[in-house]
Amino acid sequence: MSQLVVDLLNEKYELFNQPNFIPHDPISIPHQFSKKQDIEITGFIAATLAWGQRKTIINKCNELIGLMDNAPFDFIKNHQDSDLKRFLAFKHRTFNATDTLYFIEFFKDFYAKNDSLENAFLVGLTVAGGVPHDQNIKVGLQNFQQIFFSLDDYPVRTHKHVATPARNSSCKRINMFLRWMVRKDNKGVDFGIWNKIKTSQLVCPCDVHVERVARKLGLITRPKVDWQTAVELTQNLKQLDPNDPVKYDFALFGLGVEGYL
Repeated sequence: MSQLVVDLLNEKYELFNQPNFIPHDPISIPHQFSKKQDIEITGFIAATLAWGQRKTIINKCNELIGLMDNAPFDFIKNHQDSDLKRFLAFKHRTFNATDTLYFIEFFKDFYAKNDSLENAFLVGLTVAGGVPHDQNIKVGLQNFQQIFFSLDDYPVRTHKHVATPARNSSCKRINMFLRWMVRKDNKGVDFGIWNKIKTSQLVCPCDVHVERVARKLGLITRPKVDWQTAVELTQNLKQLDPNDPVKYDFALFGLGVEGYL
């Protein structure tokens, strides 16, 4: 990797990893909350709905959270069946009421037994001294998808909204969600509320902006975007920071939005 690329990525990481990044990005949705479970629920929803124009994504997320009385964790725990009728008209692109109702059902079942969604990503990870040390989060993502669809009445159509490396998906939305939950710094953008998954295990979200810039900079060589492409990108970024490679998601995404190259 040339020094020019290194300097560019470090410069743009510092530029975009700032609080002024928040208002125009889906991460603004969980930033409305302070309770850990609210951040997890709204973060997962925002990441799941994150395709299309960012303004539309934010508006649809706010609409959905408004249907939860702007108190998602309390709503998940305490709603009655009659309260679910209000979601029947919700839709964002191919995410519809069927998907929404299953997400609510999953969260209600999961939080009845767990205090953090992080637990669902730890299943199957190798643990040493209580801390997982797998090279990356692949096994955790595969098992999370199985846990998410472990309820008896899950709708088959909802599978397309929760990706897994088992299908060779790049898992860009879930990887973005994990970045939000796991990364810790003093910039105030990512939350860093999870402590068992390490930043070195994260895999860089590979959306259209990131892919385009990463290819131009020689960080990706695989012809199509899949799980191995995301891993290839992350491994190259580890040359810059082996402990926190996905911090350069800020730089690559920002350069893409700017129209760089």
